[in-house]
Amino acid sequence: MKHRNAIALMVLAALMWSIGGVVSRHLESREGLEITFWRSVFASLTVLLWFAWRGRGSDSIRPFAVLSQGGSAVWISGVMWAVMFTCFMVALSLTRVANVLIMQSLAPVFTALLAWGVLRKPVAGRTWLAIIVAAGGIVTMYAFDVSGMAGRHVAGVLVAAGIPVAAAVNWVVLQHAGQHVDLSVAVLVGGVLSALACLPFAWPLQLSAHDLALLALLGVVQLGIPCVLVMRVARHLAAPEMALLALLEVVFGILLAWGFGAERPGLATLIGGSAVLAALVFNELSKPSTKASESMLA
Repeated sequence: MKHRNAIALMVLAALMWSIGGVVSRHLESREGLEITFWRSVFASLTVLLWFAWRGRGSDSIRPFAVLSQGGSAVWISGVMWAVMFTCFMVALSLTRVANVLIMQSLAPVFTALLAWGVLRKPVAGRTWLAIIVAAGGIVTMYAFDVSGMAGRHVAGVLVAAGIPVAAAVNWVVLQHAGQHVDLSVAVLVGGVLSALACLPFAWPLQLSAHDLALLALLGVVQLGIPCVLVMRVARHLAAPEMALLALLEVVFGILLAWGFGAERPGLATLIGGSAVLAALVFNELSKPSTKASESMLA
């Protein structure tokens, strides 16, 4: 896969992820664990169908075969996906879309540090600069426009903090093991673990048909498909680069919540979002064009 195609797929995944906030605002229920349960179930079914389609006539890419071949990397990645799946929806049930997206946008900072510490590979100077600029944009959004930091909003922000930590671990695992093992099955593992963890607290299941339809949309379009896409491009993009591109979810998500979810961003949010986009564009346009550069960390 060409590098530019991998970037395009990662941007598409970020766009699909970004619909989570605005769609969740149209749910009738605010029971975070039951919402998470159903979204994870539909996401798991999506990945199973993808494996069934892709694995026709081939035993080597059936889920259980891949699971047995993947070793600990599959399980670590699966647990990280489960943490992200669960924290995201529970946090959205407690606080604003912008609060959740701003917290998860810290992933590139954790990813760059973890990649440097674990993989022992240098992070390019332009990537550090992009991370600093993007982080500055996020801080601007948070400091001047994020309000309602009391009660359940504080709990929502704390729950959302689990997303960037798990994402950082996941990106590094993908970078380290994804070159040799198809970790797409880890999305399935994550969905199953998330659903099983939420079920005891979500029972009895009482969502309306309206909410189930929206959660099916989230499970398939916002979770299952983009997560599989990310697994496919992981071997073609460096961990910090993937984390930076994933930041587009923050910008897309806030714009969608503004247009369709009645959460109007302030001037600082627009300025901060623009800084994030500028950082991403700078990081990609300044990337060396030599083949040797493809082995570097962004």
